[in-house]
Amino acid sequence: MALISHGGAGKTSLAEALLFTSGAINRLGKVEAGNTVTDFESDEIKRQVTIGTALAPLEWENVKINLLDTPGFFDFFADVQAALRVADSAVVVVCGVSGVEVGTEKVWKCADEFQLPRLVFINKLNRENANFEGTLEQLRNHFGVKVFPLQYPIGKEESFRGIVDLVKMKALLYEDESGLKVREEEIPSDLQGKAEELREKVVEAAAEADDNLMEKYLEEEELEEEEIRKALRIGTLEGKIVPVLCGSATKNLGMQPLLDLIASALPSPMDRPGISGRVPGEDESIIRTASGDEPLSALVFKTLADPYVGRVNYVRVYSGTLKADSQIYNTGKEKVERLGNVFFMRGKTQIQTPEICPGDIGTLVKLAVTTTGDTLCDKASPIIFPPLDFPEPVISYAIEPKSKGDEDKVGVGLARFLEEDPTFRVERNTETKQIIISGMGDTHLDVVVERLAQRYGVEVNLNTPKVPYKETIRGTSKKEGKYKKQSGGRGQYGHVFLELGSIPRGEGFVFEDKIVGGVVPRQYIPAVEKGIVEAMEEGILAGYPVVDVRVALYDGSFHTVDSSEMAFKIAAAMAFRGAMESADPILLEPIMDVEIAIPENYMGDIMGDMNSRRGRIQGMVPGEGMQTIKVQAPLAEMFTYAIDLRSMTQGRGVFKMKFSHYEEVPFQESDKIIAAAKADKEEKDK
Repeated sequence: MALISHGGAGKTSLAEALLFTSGAINRLGKVEAGNTVTDFESDEIKRQVTIGTALAPLEWENVKINLLDTPGFFDFFADVQAALRVADSAVVVVCGVSGVEVGTEKVWKCADEFQLPRLVFINKLNRENANFEGTLEQLRNHFGVKVFPLQYPIGKEESFRGIVDLVKMKALLYEDESGLKVREEEIPSDLQGKAEELREKVVEAAAEADDNLMEKYLEEEELEEEEIRKALRIGTLEGKIVPVLCGSATKNLGMQPLLDLIASALPSPMDRPGISGRVPGEDESIIRTASGDEPLSALVFKTLADPYVGRVNYVRVYSGTLKADSQIYNTGKEKVERLGNVFFMRGKTQIQTPEICPGDIGTLVKLAVTTTGDTLCDKASPIIFPPLDFPEPVISYAIEPKSKGDEDKVGVGLARFLEEDPTFRVERNTETKQIIISGMGDTHLDVVVERLAQRYGVEVNLNTPKVPYKETIRGTSKKEGKYKKQSGGRGQYGHVFLELGSIPRGEGFVFEDKIVGGVVPRQYIPAVEKGIVEAMEEGILAGYPVVDVRVALYDGSFHTVDSSEMAFKIAAAMAFRGAMESADPILLEPIMDVEIAIPENYMGDIMGDMNSRRGRIQGMVPGEGMQTIKVQAPLAEMFTYAIDLRSMTQGRGVFKMKFSHYEEVPFQESDKIIAAAKADKEEKDK
């Protein structure tokens, strides 16, 4: 069961309260104190936000419940998607003060995509300005009338002290500060009318979920409490009902009825439909169900690269039983992995177990090749599940160590982060000579930097990446290049005439040998071409590589003694640079294809912003509640777009971007780039 919400709604505090109430832990930790079970990484404790999904099993009424405490911050949304992929249900946590927020909409939509039954917990009702009814109204406005309250709070803000159970029609009052002692009483007289009004809606919802009850309801017969509970379970499993409960996680109020409902109304693995996979190398699909009699199949949904323990893989077992000290087949990597110990995890605490049964979640350590998204199974009955679908990174920075000589440490650390984070990317840009890291946002990459320092003892700087500009020509020109050197003994002599011309964009470089009569001997012509290619690595405008030119060698001369390959190479480079100066050189910049999906009411702002970034609108595609704008924009204008788009759309907008082509830089921009390149060169030459 995944806990999902907008950031700051209190998922981690709720996980802590559920663990404490169930007896899985004996002390109620606090996020502010940095001692909760599920926020155990040092950067989570420092920032007081969840960065990675954590697993925390508990038991309640003879039911094992695997809590998956997921991040609420948008930068780490991929962990939410992975958790929902392997969960059977979700609890949507909503702050009773803030109400429905952007993140609430995002996680709800994601739970819809995985067709997960869910319930809502309205949290923080002890806080100032908490408003249960206002939040409930927002939930129904956003997500429909299937959202039904099963509880109503007793008291407001600081005086919040209990809840009305609308199924039992009893008041549950908390007797002490621990939240563990609950007293059942009659509903306070001032809430009786409200409770009866809301209960009527609960009964109506239950009747709609069960045909037999509907008949009884229409005949105005009284529905039994047990009948209502069974009908609510059916409606919840089918997604026709989303029950709403309430309380305060930090005060540990409302946990017992929440656990009761999770255990009774949310699905077990056996209530969920079987998972579909395919036979490797074939189109045949297979369905696996949560049975110990079926062959083993499991999906790795998260990986931790611990510098001391090694790789830790979190797995959901879908069928069969995963046993310690056995062998398991990785279908994607086509490798047999040898298992040692297997564990359940409660936060960072490993609990050794002889096996992980179907439907359960556990961890495997020190596997050789297994990473996130891999399917593990019995080799005799291979299956491969659809891969986890992670979003592409949206922001990039150049990374460099603060101390020279730390490059290897940086490389090792980044390689480990690649293992554990599928939304993180690293590439070495051969043109700009920079290492570029990419992620889901500023905070995501800040965490990478912090973890490099904590785990690998290396500090780094993040800079805006250099744009890989290129240079080319618009005109044609001819130039002579002569290299002659005499310094005692054998001299150096190379002499060429080159003609430069442009070729269509993207064709790179064409060399033409137009020598007749042997004025440049055949053995020196490859050296001429090599000299040109080397000269093209650094153009004359701003030192960027030269592309899309045709160079013809049409004349020259040689010396029978002094000529050499080196002399002709130097002469060719001299001629090329001279010819380029008089061939109308220009700068080219990379243009990106950008697709931006936004709610319709942000269209004007986004299009205006794109125009200011020199973007060209290519078209628009309407969707359900969203519009997709297709744009071509220069890479130079897009480095901070992830942050800006999030700000302009309150986090509702998303975009993806890929390289399209190179295009001439406008005159005003070109002058700035050339001036900056010259200043940079002068600084380096000092």
